[in-house]
Amino acid sequence: MKNIILFFAVLFILTACSSVKKVNSNKWISLWDGKTLNEWKFSEKPGTFSVVDGSIMVFGPRSHLYYAGPVANANFKNFEFQAKVMTIKGSNSGIYFHTAYQDQNFPDKGFEVQVNNSHTDWKKTAGLYDILDTRDVIVKDDEWFTETIIVQGKHIITKINDKIITDYTEPENYVPLKNHVNRKIATGTFALQGHDPKSKVFFKDIKVRILPD
Repeated sequence: MKNIILFFAVLFILTACSSVKKVNSNKWISLWDGKTLNEWKFSEKPGTFSVVDGSIMVFGPRSHLYYAGPVANANFKNFEFQAKVMTIKGSNSGIYFHTAYQDQNFPDKGFEVQVNNSHTDWKKTAGLYDILDTRDVIVKDDEWFTETIIVQGKHIITKINDKIITDYTEPENYVPLKNHVNRKIATGTFALQGHDPKSKVFFKDIKVRILPD
């Protein structure tokens, strides 16, 4: 009798865990409260980031803002990430994923998805920086657009609004570039980039949906 009770107890727990995983994998989870920079961690120049009119304004010297909150323990593998973004003339920024906090310089770990509609750098918005870049300008400055990043296994898709910009699969036995030795599929957090003192970019409605392994 005890064995039967134990069996059904274990079955109930496994079913519950499976159900939770299924629900979580289909649920959008906010990564930003819309009011503060709590649960995010600055790097070298914290003044580059501020909250203005319900958005994160990036404007100042090079710096990065890393997600450090409780969702997935800030360690994401397979996911769909979205943020609403607005650039102004000459803006340059980026969204990092599979990255890790570092207090200086551009992040060594993970990938950068470009944010740039009119900066002199030819590598434009939603390109996978230095991996699969794009020259195409899809949206205008001074207009909000949605930037999406989807990672499933070795497959990466980026979108501007509903348009696919990057469709990349990391090759088997991939050897990273010498200038980006840690730019490869792994796990990690997200980060917003403050590129230079002349670049002003806005982010809001930052959210993620965890995808199954």
